[in-house]
Amino acid sequence: MGHWIVIDLEATTDEGGWPLADMEIIEIGATLATADGRELDHFQRFVYPQRRPHLTPFCRELTRINQTDIDAAAPLTGVWPLFERWLVGHRARLAGWVSWGDYDRRQLEQEWGRHRLDSILAQLPHLNLKQAFAQARRLRHPVGLNTALQLAGFSFQGQPHRALEDARNTARLLPLVMPG
Repeated sequence: MGHWIVIDLEATTDEGGWPLADMEIIEIGATLATADGRELDHFQRFVYPQRRPHLTPFCRELTRINQTDIDAAAPLTGVWPLFERWLVGHRARLAGWVSWGDYDRRQLEQEWGRHRLDSILAQLPHLNLKQAFAQARRLRHPVGLNTALQLAGFSFQGQPHRALEDARNTARLLPLVMPG
């Protein structure tokens, strides 16, 4: 016990953002991490969005995800079973799952409902690390991932707004929030 799945999603969007109901997952990144933030395993896949399969220029610029990556990907109904198969191998040791903020949890819940998908994650506790970090640091307001990393004395590693890199950077903050 005591390991955490840290998840980050990238989704369709445009300048000014879209309502959650209009967004679709285009990338899933997850890292299996210890409470001290050490990565033990990871999962990353692109996802082909069904309703708006053509990424906006803003979305491509923000995520650095190419249309060709998306065009070659399976839809969520094909990718999610691969994620669940990966997750099953780690289930016995999991304390729960983590995301930076509640967006990823809400997006997953929406997609599970839309596509009638089941998930082990739905049976595990979820930790909003953004909120927990703000409380642990006694911040007036929660901050973005990059700001939190800077407050912790870290710099962002990798490409921001890419699911696996965001998940890995989020995992680096686990030891600052988890009880020792």
